[in-house]
Amino acid sequence: MTLDDGALDALFRTARTKSAWTADPVPDETLHQLYDLLKNGPTSANCSPARFLFLRSAESRERLKPALNPGNIEKTMAAPVTVIVAHDPQFYENLPKLFPHADARAWFAGNPDLAEETAFRNGTLQGAYLIMAARALGLDCGPMSGFDKAKVDQIFLSEQGWRSNFLVNLGHGQKDDPFPRAPRLEFDEACVLL
Repeated sequence: MTLDDGALDALFRTARTKSAWTADPVPDETLHQLYDLLKNGPTSANCSPARFLFLRSAESRERLKPALNPGNIEKTMAAPVTVIVAHDPQFYENLPKLFPHADARAWFAGNPDLAEETAFRNGTLQGAYLIMAARALGLDCGPMSGFDKAKVDQIFLSEQGWRSNFLVNLGHGQKDDPFPRAPRLEFDEACVLL
């Protein structure tokens, strides 16, 4: 099955990173739908290391504020939801459930470098799935990396031992984009056919 042009536009061609938000809320039900979509994206050995903190309240975003770069404060405070996309370095403890047909836990237990590399790579993939799932549900996204990871980890993730990767503001973006879409590399600049 090939998606129609409307779906391809919504997911890729006309979708834009948003920095200005309407006051329309994002219901908890939508966040559940979002996760129920993204969790089905592929990860190696179904390891699913990503963890998502949905900051919905003004109080939770105020806790985040000291960790944000100055250019990201206003748009994050105005967003209905900010997602901390993180990963669990000990994701492998769930592999007996997630990948039951092999002893995949043994591949990572006792090998923290491999576990971290796997968690970061696959958690990043799952963060991208979050963006695509959000767009598929009619939400706009504002992904960003301008923040102090150590502060975010200390404020929000230290109890679980998770590690932050990037942030995504979610909501309904204001219609006007301040800039035209930035150029992208052409096929021959980014791809090689062998």
